[in-house]
Amino acid sequence: MAVWDDMVGQDRVVAELSLAARDADALVTAQAQGGTAPDGSTMTHAWLFTGPPGSGRVTAARAFAAALQCVSPDRALGATPGCGFCDGCHTALIGTHADVSSIAAVGSQILVASMRDTVRKSFTSPANGRWQIILVEDAERLNERSANAVLKAVEEPAPRTVWLLCAPSVEDTLPTIRSRCRLLTLRTPPVDAVADLLVRRDGVELEAAAVAARATQGHIERARRLATDERARARRKAVLGMPLRVDDIGQCLRAAQDLVDAAGDDAAQMAEEMDGKETEDLKAALGAVAGGRMPRGTAGAMKELEDTQKRRRTRVQRDSLDLALSDLVGFYRDVLALQLGSRVALANGDLRDALDRVARSSAPEATLRRIEAITACRTALDTTTVAPLLAVEAMAVSLRAG
Repeated sequence: MAVWDDMVGQDRVVAELSLAARDADALVTAQAQGGTAPDGSTMTHAWLFTGPPGSGRVTAARAFAAALQCVSPDRALGATPGCGFCDGCHTALIGTHADVSSIAAVGSQILVASMRDTVRKSFTSPANGRWQIILVEDAERLNERSANAVLKAVEEPAPRTVWLLCAPSVEDTLPTIRSRCRLLTLRTPPVDAVADLLVRRDGVELEAAAVAARATQGHIERARRLATDERARARRKAVLGMPLRVDDIGQCLRAAQDLVDAAGDDAAQMAEEMDGKETEDLKAALGAVAGGRMPRGTAGAMKELEDTQKRRRTRVQRDSLDLALSDLVGFYRDVLALQLGSRVALANGDLRDALDRVARSSAPEATLRRIEAITACRTALDTTTVAPLLAVEAMAVSLRAG
């Protein structure tokens, strides 16, 4: 399976990246001989991947990194880089390649302390690959100091270093950074293409894959989780039951608490999957002895990991809550479509009875006000100073008022 196979609905981007990966080989050869990039080369040292949530920005960037590190012998015969099977492709895709460094926000921002070692590494030669690749998964979360550190590295990169930055839009990055990057804009994948991917890659039944793809409006990873995780389906059902639970103030408050608790459970589930392995890996690296007793002088490292995991849990909870609110917007969008007699496809067609009930009990103007209330709640949650429960309670009351 080629590294591009998971980039559904992105044919133009795949073509551009494939061509750049081919040109990268010629550039490496030219640099080895003391020359410069061949005329017309599409390869450059910095790329900015943008696109809406679920479009696969990080997937595209990691596929490109794998293609640049591809060591398949078929490349010498003219095959497109990125076979997906060689050691270079495999380790780049799973995140263990020595020359592919990935940085993601742990909390609400990527701090400069997290970038220093990565920026320093970007000025070194590749250890065993063709390129030293730095992948920044949440470039929009770079704060002023960490963004300036990236800017200095992008302004004067090492000859064999490539920066891959991912952000929702061009405006989410500093003008001075984006002006030095080649821009690639991804689109939301078609629902049918996402369903096909779930069937082909994850073995999901066609009907379940179609429901998950429609419900998430083409968000690949959310669709996969919804189709394969019973708990995710239960949480979605609980979230989308909220519009039917705001008949009085007491119900509003209970519904808000349930929504925040569901986000907390989601964060806890993800934390269990990541924190345990990280803790055990660090203990092994620090030389934990039998019984789990740590050597002297390692308490600081363990405390730093615990603080990092705590910040990540907070961010994951807020992200999970934001996704739940996004589902609510989709619900009311479907309600509005029914009220206006639109023929657009319903994202939540499996909840048609609930949609009809809400549509009959209110006017389109009230539905628009409810969508605005959810949007305002999402905006409020972007700031760390707002307590999630208070923001969701205010939203729930607005949903009742209509």
